[in-house]
Amino acid sequence: MTLESLEITRVLVLTFIAFLLAIAWTPYLIRILKKFKMGKSIRTEKEAPIFAKLHAKKAGIPTMGGLLIWITVLFLAVVFYYAFSAFPEGSFWAQLNFLSRGETLLPLGALVASAIVGFVDDYFNVKGIGKGGGGLRVRHRLFIYTAIALVGAYWFHIKLDWDLLHIPFLGDYNIGFWYLPFFLLVIVSTAFSVNESDGLDGLAGGALMTSFGAYVLIAFAQGRYDLAVFCGVILGALLAFLWFNIHPAQFIMGDTGAMSLGVTLGIVAMLTNTAFILPIIGMIFVLESLSVLFQIFWRRVFHKKLFLSAPFHHHLEAIGWPESKIVMRLWVVSIVSAALGVAVFLMDVLVS
Repeated sequence: MTLESLEITRVLVLTFIAFLLAIAWTPYLIRILKKFKMGKSIRTEKEAPIFAKLHAKKAGIPTMGGLLIWITVLFLAVVFYYAFSAFPEGSFWAQLNFLSRGETLLPLGALVASAIVGFVDDYFNVKGIGKGGGGLRVRHRLFIYTAIALVGAYWFHIKLDWDLLHIPFLGDYNIGFWYLPFFLLVIVSTAFSVNESDGLDGLAGGALMTSFGAYVLIAFAQGRYDLAVFCGVILGALLAFLWFNIHPAQFIMGDTGAMSLGVTLGIVAMLTNTAFILPIIGMIFVLESLSVLFQIFWRRVFHKKLFLSAPFHHHLEAIGWPESKIVMRLWVVSIVSAALGVAVFLMDVLVS
């Protein structure tokens, strides 16, 4: 078996294992969330009249579904890391370990750390803790996720002495100190963009599925096989999550999933030096966050709303599109944009 065949097998086998494991324990997770009354809170009509009217029926649906994804990924990483030494060196089973210091330790650590912060925010939101009962305030979340991004930036720039930025079709550039703020911008903006997309059944999960699927291919093409497996394991867990999250959702991702997977997606982009391709791959996230920014700008400058409701998927709801139709069409966009992003990456490799 060639090296490439072995690595392809690793990706497929571990993606399948992640899917089966996540599918197996999802009913227990849903049961626990219901038992402890971890139901979603809906903003009042005074805060968001259109949103409240459209989503009143979703009040009480269990949130924190993102636990399924990051706990599955963490469990498999730890189990196969320690099981690695139990098998003869060179055997296939020994090769299932995908936790390595150079490729997956940082994104796994960021996934877990940001997921814990998201879990606390979800818990505060459910229990009505915080100003207005809405959990952590935006500036507090921004501060925490910036701190997590700083750790990643330190790892890259100071510990690895890395300041190289690749711009497709133009080449590599050493940007020195400016690598730090650029790293922060990529991680924090990706996290909040993914979070803005988590508003309809299956929307964020589907867009994340295509994004991490694209990075399986990119990491594999770069010879970062452990990172490709890591993205594949996330993909497998996401597929299991979507089985229960498609309309009508049995549970919702919550910040413990959306924010942590956004942070992780940004770090994977930085690890593969494809930060400028990430907006193509995650075009849905870009469009959703831009709709929010344009809405804020329009209201402050023109004192009226540009969209009936923001992010954009809520505007489509407000003009009468069924939820399933919005999600399916945005999934199509995410599949096409992810394919385009991978194509741009491969074309850039060919001309470099």
